[in-house]
Amino acid sequence: MLKEFKEFAFKPGLIESAVGLVMALATVALIGALVEKIIMPIVGIVFGQPNFDGVMIATINNSQIMFGAFLTALVTFIAIAFAVFFFVIKPYQAFQARTAAPEEEAKADPEDLVLLREIRDALKR
Repeated sequence: MLKEFKEFAFKPGLIESAVGLVMALATVALIGALVEKIIMPIVGIVFGQPNFDGVMIATINNSQIMFGAFLTALVTFIAIAFAVFFFVIKPYQAFQARTAAPEEEAKADPEDLVLLREIRDALKR
């Protein structure tokens, strides 16, 4: 059982996955701080308050429909998606494009070889 645990715990992909998870969590904290400390205060400058939590649609039978909390979550989601796209995805794609080996163009067979193959296939029928 110890051998099986060792094989499980030290699989080659497991360490890389763990490092990726730690980096993802660090990125979440970084982007969360960007949104909370920079982007949402800019929203506050434009709209007069740093979030929309106080906005409600109506009060019906002492129940308040708090549309603002959803709106704040939506703005936060869009800001996080924007930050991830422009600060993680686009730089990674640019890095991949720079480091990718140029693909060799597939060389087309000479026309006579193509004709010979067609003749061979016709004779087989």
